[in-house]
Amino acid sequence: MKNKGNLSEQRLARAWEELQELADQGIALPPDSNRLAFADPEFLLRRETRSIRLQIEMLKPELELERRQIDHTVVVYGSARVPSPEFATQAIAAAEKTGDAEALRQAERWRRGAASYDAARRFGRLVAEYSIGKPRESHVYVCTGGGPGIMEAANRGASEVGEPTIGLNITLPHEQQSNPYITPDLNFKFHYFALRKMHFMVRAVALVVFPGGFGTLDELFEVMTLVQTRKSAQVPIVLYDTAYWKKLLNLDVLVEEGMISPEDPQLLRYVDSPEDAWREIRDFYLAKCSDPAKAMTATGPCLVFHSQGPA
Repeated sequence: MKNKGNLSEQRLARAWEELQELADQGIALPPDSNRLAFADPEFLLRRETRSIRLQIEMLKPELELERRQIDHTVVVYGSARVPSPEFATQAIAAAEKTGDAEALRQAERWRRGAASYDAARRFGRLVAEYSIGKPRESHVYVCTGGGPGIMEAANRGASEVGEPTIGLNITLPHEQQSNPYITPDLNFKFHYFALRKMHFMVRAVALVVFPGGFGTLDELFEVMTLVQTRKSAQVPIVLYDTAYWKKLLNLDVLVEEGMISPEDPQLLRYVDSPEDAWREIRDFYLAKCSDPAKAMTATGPCLVFHSQGPA
């Protein structure tokens, strides 16, 4: 049976090889009706085959993550527009040299952004250092949206200590490039935001949200809604940079107007250092342990990591 399975895989692969050979020879593709359906890119891109694309976009990362025995992730959200400290230092120096008022205001934004980048990098490193040498059941991986800025920083911090990192990238009109710190075979690209966001949650044991814009807010509120409605198990949702988030989110208004329950804002935790962000996550799981000494360890009843995302 094993040989038969291998033979089947070879036959399927051959369908793609034949298309490649035609392209290499400059020969036009055969008529639509004469192509195997799964080896027909034009057919797969039709509006009527959207449901097929949704299925395989969900399945492709799932199979690879399972093959790599990745069960648990700490997801880091944040702006793609945040500069690295290296870029910010040069840009700030140039702005200060000109003395232009607008350039100096931009320089200050870069300075704040670089501080967030550095914090996300340190946080990614903390998660990775915890996971070094851990077995599958207690190993956690840094997972981001795969782009630049905060996403790059978190992937960078984890990769610098030799841990694999995950990127769930998205195709956009201006083409968001993957950052160079993602493990190559864990660098996935999505067309559908919905499938991408589901993959963020399926393995998440915690989410840390750095300052960001519309995309970051979309991801944050998706998570809050899933947890609030119990479509997903409760996980730590940590907001980095208290001043930023308190200025942006006035959840007290929603409570006062009866739009959310008084306990709903407690879904969020505010921190101002990478160490505090990691401590919030550990304390969350520590509280679930009958034996606190074994919190987030490889064995024992305190191991509470499991697939947390929506079914």
